[in-house]
Amino acid sequence: MTQRRAALEAAERRALDLLAAIEARGLIAPGRSERDVERDIYALAERDFGVERHWHKRIVRAGANTLAIAADNPPVREIAADDMVFLDLGPVFGTWEADVGKSYALGDDPVKHALCRDLEAQFALVCARLHAEPDLTGAALYAFACESAAAAGWRFGGRIAGHIVAEFPHARLPGAKQVHHISAENPTRLRDPDANGAERHWICEIHLVEPEGQFAGFYERLIPLG
Repeated sequence: MTQRRAALEAAERRALDLLAAIEARGLIAPGRSERDVERDIYALAERDFGVERHWHKRIVRAGANTLAIAADNPPVREIAADDMVFLDLGPVFGTWEADVGKSYALGDDPVKHALCRDLEAQFALVCARLHAEPDLTGAALYAFACESAAAAGWRFGGRIAGHIVAEFPHARLPGAKQVHHISAENPTRLRDPDANGAERHWICEIHLVEPEGQFAGFYERLIPLG
């Protein structure tokens, strides 16, 4: 394992510890607004984890807002007792980016709980496909993510199924933006090196929408080494 990969994995472990701390403190609860949760996450990350920067906005989505993609800015919503809620966090640890997402079914709705389980299952399937076909392009893996979601009874809700992650800020890496995404607009091989000749490391993100389009769930992690 390269030092770069080891640093990215260490950053992700810290981000997962942050998720665990959010859960332990009960920050996601009915009656709280998405903005309340965001502010508490920011304070917790800075106080207990030394996080001073986030490479993207902290995202807390509840209920109908879970249908929105990262670039959207829906009206702030109060969390309801039976909501689906997801977090999408991008803390920077030192000079390394992390990007983790997780969904929570707050009530007893079996469909919401099934969605939470299937998010992780779909993540594993997409990662396995990339490991099985090293020459896969971003467009091909995105198409597989959409087909796999449909086969499981969901709709893939994201415009991308992942992106590179690297030293902060990876967004300044040279090259067309689409080659940094697992999306229909990326015809290049995901295993190709970046514009600086370095190995690329990928985040896989799964955004599944329930069949009637009432709510969605989100999950993301660093794609494990094959």
